[in-house]
Amino acid sequence: MLTEKMWNAIRDIYNAILSHPFIKGLVNGTLEEEKFKYYILQDYLYLREFSKALAIISAKAEKQDEAMLFSSHLQSIMRVENELHNFFMSTWNISEEEKAKLIPSPTNLLYTSFLLSTVLYKPYFEAVSAVLPCYWIYMEVGKELLKKGSPNYLYDRWIKTYGGEEYEKGVRAVLEIVNSFKLTPEEEATAIRTFRIASIMEYMFWDSAYKLEKFPFNF
Repeated sequence: MLTEKMWNAIRDIYNAILSHPFIKGLVNGTLEEEKFKYYILQDYLYLREFSKALAIISAKAEKQDEAMLFSSHLQSIMRVENELHNFFMSTWNISEEEKAKLIPSPTNLLYTSFLLSTVLYKPYFEAVSAVLPCYWIYMEVGKELLKKGSPNYLYDRWIKTYGGEEYEKGVRAVLEIVNSFKLTPEEEATAIRTFRIASIMEYMFWDSAYKLEKFPFNF
């Protein structure tokens, strides 16, 4: 199956994510809250762009059930993710004015630009391959962390969002779509490469939060 080949192609990346100090710090509660806050705020910005990518994929889908699936995921993100982010925003007393002034980190801008350019200009199979890591890696990381939980209630709240059965159900549906693709060997190689590139950026996203990454100049 294509998804099996994809996962085999990113095992090094996934293992690096699980062993990253950001992820380890979530579980044992030692992660500095400043870094987690940075991550949540960047994730808030990221998901606005990811939602646009899903809307485009939904429009590109030739099968009605697939179009409806991605459309439903778009609505789910807007509901569930907004609820999660609003919880953290209210916890940290972040106002609407402050939210409006947020700017994406270099990695965030790189990742979302890659996603949007891929879903806009590349074939449907490649577009789905680009967004799949955000679905799949989060599910696998969430399931792994759910086994351990976190002594920090903020981190534990985040873990339970991505480690739940409802989230996994949505991911499995996308995996089925990927495995239904009828691709040439060249197209399959492209799908795997696109999936790996986006997976690398998933690692970079957590790494950038741990490093509190910033642009070298203001804009």
